[in-house]
Amino acid sequence: MREYLLTLCVTAAVTYLLTGPVRKFAIAAGAAPPVRARDVHREPTPRLGGIAMFLGLCAGLLVASQLTNIGKVFTLSDEPRALLSGAGLIWIIGVLDDKWGVDALVKLGAQMIAAGVMVLQGLTILWLPIPGVGHVALTPLQGTLVTVALVVITINAVNFVDGLDGLAAGMVCLAASAFFMYAYRMWYGYGFEGAAPATLFAAVLMGMCLGFLPHNMHPARIFMGDSGSMLIGLVLAAGAVSITGQVDPDLLAENAGSVRGAVHMSIPLYMPLLLPLTIIAVPFADLVLAIVRRTWNGRSPFAADRGHLHHRLLEIGHSHSRAVLIMYFWAALIAFGAVAFSVQSSSLVIVLTIVLLSAAGLGILLLPRFTPRVPRWAYALVPPRYRRPERVRSSSSEAAEGTEGAEGAGEEGAEKEPEPALAGLHGATAIGERQHFSRPKKINSPQ
Repeated sequence: MREYLLTLCVTAAVTYLLTGPVRKFAIAAGAAPPVRARDVHREPTPRLGGIAMFLGLCAGLLVASQLTNIGKVFTLSDEPRALLSGAGLIWIIGVLDDKWGVDALVKLGAQMIAAGVMVLQGLTILWLPIPGVGHVALTPLQGTLVTVALVVITINAVNFVDGLDGLAAGMVCLAASAFFMYAYRMWYGYGFEGAAPATLFAAVLMGMCLGFLPHNMHPARIFMGDSGSMLIGLVLAAGAVSITGQVDPDLLAENAGSVRGAVHMSIPLYMPLLLPLTIIAVPFADLVLAIVRRTWNGRSPFAADRGHLHHRLLEIGHSHSRAVLIMYFWAALIAFGAVAFSVQSSSLVIVLTIVLLSAAGLGILLLPRFTPRVPRWAYALVPPRYRRPERVRSSSSEAAEGTEGAEGAGEEGAEKEPEPALAGLHGATAIGERQHFSRPKKINSPQ
């Protein structure tokens, strides 16, 4: 565990320290595009944060290769080299897209090529846990197709959810934390040496996200861009692919006592095809809804819009920070719930806890839809917007309407028969938009 923590800290430190210089480089290189209609930030913000994240990945893998226990992963397996090859390719495409823009189909092809490069070096899916059937072995062709599909789906799911400050990095960090707990339990608790690469990938991914988050929280000073979002999506998918390609399902059945128990133990390993659904279900749901919405409206599935889940949270009435925290909550609930269910699948406490937390999450999600009247004794327990009773609000609104009416009457009176002493002041307040003072009318004294 100490070596994994050291790797995590080195990755986080390198990412954090390099993000500042990368931000200055992005500004100098002109990688701060103007604000678009679908953006939620109001000032041009530099991208290319993925450069610091990729360098953090390289530093973490380099340090891990020199450690006593984790270093054996690099000698016994080619998977770290496969991950670095695929990550380098997808990172280059992301940097080009952040600076000059790359066609969506070109990026999709690059994602498939990166997945294929990892497959060629041994990072592939060999079996799938099927409920009621057990672990089903895949042919090389099937394994390749499933691996490419998983990598592409996960990359685009993370890329689609990258719409608010700190959202993608925080959600992937939570997912990586849950996956690290599962993979480390498989390796250290059950002695599966094949789970060591997946544990390493999860630790490095947590370090990348934790190092970048301080610069990316609202208000963000730099965005990770496609070079960062596609990179962390690929690393997350690589962890799931690695553990299915190395852990022997027969050993799982021996430790679980039955095939059914082994399948339950492998619930987080449904990730071979359902990783975005079980670990990052929120961005995956956002991906599916975006494709359906755009196709239904006769647009390209890759055409950007303001219909993502985080945009809808802002439209409901949540603040930027609260919308991000809500997405964090659901990502953590699903990720850690899947891991907990894999440990104790028959525990009623876990099921009830997930149900209660889901109900609380729905209540918080819909909170801006209603403004209840709160008794005075409960004012200290609720936000300020709920502390004003309806009677006070209505009386204040009536007073405001009365004030507006008085101002309107004063304006009419001033037009008909203004007082010379107040004419200049009245013109400054009532006609301030025209930026000039009204002059008093000349009053002829009677002869």
